[in-house]
Amino acid sequence: MIETCTDETQEDWIRLRLALWPDSTAQEHRDEAVGILASANDTAFIARDDVGLAIGLAEAALRHDYVNGCETSPVGFLEGIYVTPGSRLHGVARALCAAVETWAKSHGCMELASDTDLSNAVSQQTHEALGFEETERVVYYRKPLQAG
Repeated sequence: MIETCTDETQEDWIRLRLALWPDSTAQEHRDEAVGILASANDTAFIARDDVGLAIGLAEAALRHDYVNGCETSPVGFLEGIYVTPGSRLHGVARALCAAVETWAKSHGCMELASDTDLSNAVSQQTHEALGFEETERVVYYRKPLQAG
């Protein structure tokens, strides 16, 4: 079962976010969740198993700026997708992605994009299994500037 995240699902949502993005605190995730709920350009979905346990998460946004490899605007952007290890390879990610696709289409999107780290082979394989095609590879750089 796929459901849209709400205030009532926040604890399950935060638990799944912590598993996906462990470098942030629970409070940071709560603050971001509040922002997502308040935004017309963002959404999140939770997947539940047959007994109601939260086993997956997908978050998406509408992007109106340039999105690498895309030709239209706005673009639905899959910001993150996570399925608990014991629930993988059972179609949960595919169902979450389908919910994101439906949401993006309802907002006039003709493309869905995403990204992942160059070293995350599992995520790359997951994206390909979900029907995404690789558009390019980049390495970002930065140079701090001294105040002057």
